[in-house]
Amino acid sequence: MFYSDYIKGKRVLKSDIIKTEHFFTTKESCIKSKEPDMADFVEKNKRDICKYLNIDYENLLSPSQTHTSHVEQVFLGKNSYPDTDGLILADINMAIFLNFADCTPLIFYDEVKNIGAVSHAGWRGTAGNIATKTIKMMCDEFGCEPQNISAAIGAAIGMCCYNVGEEVFEKLSKTVSDFSGLFREDDGEIFVDLQRINARQIEECGIKNIDIAPYCTCCNNDLFFSYRKENGTTNRHSAVIKLR
Repeated sequence: MFYSDYIKGKRVLKSDIIKTEHFFTTKESCIKSKEPDMADFVEKNKRDICKYLNIDYENLLSPSQTHTSHVEQVFLGKNSYPDTDGLILADINMAIFLNFADCTPLIFYDEVKNIGAVSHAGWRGTAGNIATKTIKMMCDEFGCEPQNISAAIGAAIGMCCYNVGEEVFEKLSKTVSDFSGLFREDDGEIFVDLQRINARQIEECGIKNIDIAPYCTCCNNDLFFSYRKENGTTNRHSAVIKLR
């Protein structure tokens, strides 16, 4: 179940199934923006979060996201991860975050191995099975077992608001064995549920412990940023994880 917590009085969301420090930021706790008038606000929030996580500022890392399905492990001292939309964390001295404004945030954690990951699943990442690739890398590289991995799926644009074309629908529908309940048709338009498409991909990897945030970013634009609702905003909310 998702619940609210606060860092320096600013709201974040957490899931009770992820048994290490993690959270999804909101508009109040934003740590990513290209807007000049947001620079000081973002910088203060980042420093507050580093203090909260008890890590050095330079050890809070994020990749250069480009809607790929590419996943990498982060390493202390390496700060550049180009064209990367999934990061795996194995170092307790670091934290990672990825950024979102309608796309689906995915946080994974294996409590037995103490391995975490964050992935960014827009429609391209979802069509490219980035959730599956992240889980596979956790298992192949770190010996994780699906039954020990928990997955928290953060706020994203919902099926209520996310209409797609026929080509995107076809690509998404091929990513799971059963696409029932993951789309609706209304007056000739197709609407898809990115959160639950990713949840089904995760389930088909053998993971049972999955929590889905009950928020649409477009409908809850007071709390989250929405690229679609806000006409291409560069502000982002983030998914953050640090290992225990």
